[in-house]
Amino acid sequence: MKLDRSSGLLEPAAFVASPNSDARPEGVEIDLLVVHCISLPPGEYGGDFIEQLFCNELDPACHPYFREICELKVSSHFLIRRAGEITQFVPTHLRAWHAGASRFGDRCDVNDFSIGIELEGTADTPFTDSQYDTLIGLADELISAYPGIGLSNVVGHSGIAPGRKMDPGVCFDWQRLKHGLKQAQAD
Repeated sequence: MKLDRSSGLLEPAAFVASPNSDARPEGVEIDLLVVHCISLPPGEYGGDFIEQLFCNELDPACHPYFREICELKVSSHFLIRRAGEITQFVPTHLRAWHAGASRFGDRCDVNDFSIGIELEGTADTPFTDSQYDTLIGLADELISAYPGIGLSNVVGHSGIAPGRKMDPGVCFDWQRLKHGLKQAQAD
């Protein structure tokens, strides 16, 4: 996979433009990756509901849970499905609305300087080998494109919004991700 820095788009990811994005503040360096998880309805995989949520097209009549979330204005830069396919919703040079009220170190407004990656899944279900393979490849490409990120600046949503968020959850294998990134960067 290859990120085109001028467009902020990843090849060969499918691109579905989310309206839930805007310009990053001038002069802000991208130096953080935030790993999330999502499934819609909760615990169910496949379908277009995540895409519909990120594009403000989620029909509240399709599931009772959707009535609670259909008005949210959220997005992520990338979504990695269970089989490892990537969909991109926001070019990397723009700010996706994925972190909400958040803090990393002494900085607030994490959306300003981060890239959000959603894994299709739940906080209490293991992720697939394909998702880890794709995540490692994507994270490696983003670290190469944005050297400020570094291995220590790959965190979960729970790490920037403790007490409010718990994703990617207890089943996420941080050691596997970090080991895979170290190997990828050594190659």
